[in-house]
Amino acid sequence: MKLTDTQLAQFHDEGYLFLPDWFRPDEVRVLKGAVPAIFAQRRPENVREKTGDVVRTAFAVHTYNEVFRRLVHHPKFLGPAEQMLAGQIYIHQFKINGKAAFDGDVWQWHQDYGTWAADDDMPEPRAMNLAVFLDEVTEFNGPLFFIPRSHRKGKLGAGHDVTTTSYPLWTIDHDTIARLANEGGIVAPKGPPGSALFFHCNLVHGSPPNMSPWGREIVYVSLNRVDNAIRRFKRPEWIAHRDFTPLTAMGPDCLRELAHTR
Repeated sequence: MKLTDTQLAQFHDEGYLFLPDWFRPDEVRVLKGAVPAIFAQRRPENVREKTGDVVRTAFAVHTYNEVFRRLVHHPKFLGPAEQMLAGQIYIHQFKINGKAAFDGDVWQWHQDYGTWAADDDMPEPRAMNLAVFLDEVTEFNGPLFFIPRSHRKGKLGAGHDVTTTSYPLWTIDHDTIARLANEGGIVAPKGPPGSALFFHCNLVHGSPPNMSPWGREIVYVSLNRVDNAIRRFKRPEWIAHRDFTPLTAMGPDCLRELAHTR
C-alpha cells in the first residue's frame, strides 16, 4: 500500500502525516481486544505509572503476541514507511502507550531521535514512528502534541529527565520549546479508532496528562533503516531491539483473519 506524492510531500514538509480511519473497525477490534490481557501481565516490559498501578507503556508486545506481530508486518504500515525512509527497515522499538483515565501522566517535550542517539548510538535520523489509535483521541484524553516542521532543526540539545515520570527521557528545555512553538505553532491530531499517524524521529512532540474519565491507547512502531542500525546496546533488548532483519509485509487481511477466530 502506497502513499501519494502529495502525502509524501506533507510528511517531509510538516514532519508528520495523519490518516483518519486508516485501519478498519474489525481490525481495530482485534487490536483493542488483545490489550487487556497484555496490560494485566506482570512483566518487565510493562512500565507502570508512578502514581498508580496502571500501565504507562507495554514494550515489545510484537515479540510474544500474535495480534501485534501481524500488525508490524501489515502493508498499511510497511508500505508507507519504506517510502518515507527510502530503504529497508527493521523495528527499533515497539510500544503500546496507555493514557489511563485520570492517571495517565505527561510525556515531556522531546525528540525520539535525541534518545535513540544518546542511549542507543543510532548514527543518523533515518527513522520514524508509525502509530495507530485504539481509542478515539480527543482534546480531553491526552492527545499527542506536535510542533510542525521542528524536524528541520536537526537534533536539539536535551537533558536526561529521570525524575518526572516512571520512564526516563531526554527532554527539551522550556525556552527552546517556546521558540519553536512561536515559529511553528502546536497541533494535536485527533480522530477515531483506527486513525494512523506517521511522524519523523526528529519531530518535537509530547502529550499532556489525562485528566478526563476517558482513557486512550495508542500503538507506536518505531522503524529504522537497516543500514542505520544502532551501535550501543546498554538498554534492555525489549526497549531497543537488536534484530536488524528487514521487515517483509504480510497480506492485507492479516489482521482481519484473526477477527474470525476470536
